[in-house]
This record gives sequence, C-alpha cells and structure tokens, in this order.
Amino acid sequence: MENKTEILDWYLLAGIDEIADDAPVNLLISKDAQKNTDKTITENNEANTRPATTLLAQENSAACINAKEKCSQANSLSELRSIVENFEGCSLKFSANSTVFGVGNERAKVMLIGEAPGADEDRIGKPFVGRSGQLLDKMLKAVGISREDCYVTNVLPWRPPGNRTPTDGEVAVCLPFLKRQVELIEPQMVFLMGASAANAVLGNADSISSMRGKMLEIVLDNGKTIKALASFHPAYLLRSSSQKAKSWSDLLRLKHFLAG
Repeated sequence: MENKTEILDWYLLAGIDEIADDAPVNLLISKDAQKNTDKTITENNEANTRPATTLLAQENSAACINAKEKCSQANSLSELRSIVENFEGCSLKFSANSTVFGVGNERAKVMLIGEAPGADEDRIGKPFVGRSGQLLDKMLKAVGISREDCYVTNVLPWRPPGNRTPTDGEVAVCLPFLKRQVELIEPQMVFLMGASAANAVLGNADSISSMRGKMLEIVLDNGKTIKALASFHPAYLLRSSSQKAKSWSDLLRLKHFLAG
C-alpha cells in the first residue's frame, strides 16, 4: 500500500489528477447509463467489423470448395478448360481480358509452371508468349528440350491487375485448377518457375534459393505425388542476368532426370 500511495503522490506532484479509460466517459450521466452506452458502442463496433471479415472469409472458402468440386468432374483437359472459363468464383476473371489455360503436350513428361499471365499472355490468351516466354524457349532449346514436348501453364489462369502479386485467397481459389491439370497430365517432373509458383504448389514460404538444387515433391488431391524442381522465373532472369548460370544448372538437372 505504501508503494501505491507514493506513486499516487508522485502523480499529483507531476500535475496528473485524472485517469483515462479505454472508452470515453460522460460525467453528466449516471454509471448505469454509461454502462449501457459502452455496451452499445461495443456491439456496434462488432457489427461493423466482424461480419464483414467473416463474410469475406466465408466467400473465399466457398469459392475454394466450389473450385475443387468442379475440378473433380473434369475427366480431360478440354473439360477442365471449359470449367475454368466458366468459373466466376475469382474476381481476377472480371478484370482480365482472357482466361489463360495451359497449353502443350497433354502427355508431357515435363510440366512447366509459372505464377500468372502477364500483359502479352492476357492479350493473346496463351501462357509464356511474351519476353519471358521467348527466353524460356531458348533455355529449353539449349538443353535439348523442345517446348512442344512440354506442357506450360500458370498457378493463376487470369492476370492480376497491373501484374500485382496475387493474394493468398486468389491463389487458394485457383490452385485446384492447376493441381487437376497435373493429375490429368501425370508428368514425370514439374518444373516450378519462381518462388511464388513454388510456394503455391508446394504449400510453403521458402525462398527460391533454398528450394533450388533439391528434389522436391508435390502432393496431389488424389493422393499421388509428383517430383518437382524449382528455379528462377524467366522474367527474373531478364532483370538479373547474373543468375542465368544457376538456371542453366537447374535445367541440366532436369535433363539428367528425364534421361534417367
């Protein structure tokens, strides 16, 4: 008690003669009326914030479930393409010009996966047709792999506005479409281009540097597993040419795996 008294005396000497609470207090009304006011404020705050957040989460969860259910109905890539083109559970579709579905050999041994379509891809409607795609073609050719023998796609079939980073919710909704493509193609190897694509498919938050050079594994919804390698995205290599030697090493590892 003596310590508390000393502290109060110190406050008074310092000129502090009032205390502040978490909520404003109206001294002109009774304590009971103040309690009712505080309760009303709390209820209004909860009504204005919690339902909105909950509704957004519920909508995203429902879209994910809907995407998985629709994907399970697709027995071919053409059926899956139609499902994706008619899907309206992702807001990205309404700002994009095209639905950019995967293209290539439907029995490919190698499946190449990027993050999302860019401006050129959104305009033309095919993945990796811009500068990144041109570099990818040269990279594959350099190690004796023909793009025509591969299947190329992205995690997202729609371009995020301004090429911004997609949200976790957008990735979650679109991921079932990608994994169903992997299930239908059953490649020997998936080549993940860029940290964003690798994180989405592998379900981790690791850096691309920590994932490179390792044999990774993708677990599909049907219980099967697919081998995977991670490397830099061609768009990154266009900005950081010093990393091309590391990508060359990754491609040689891919070629070695296919040869074995």
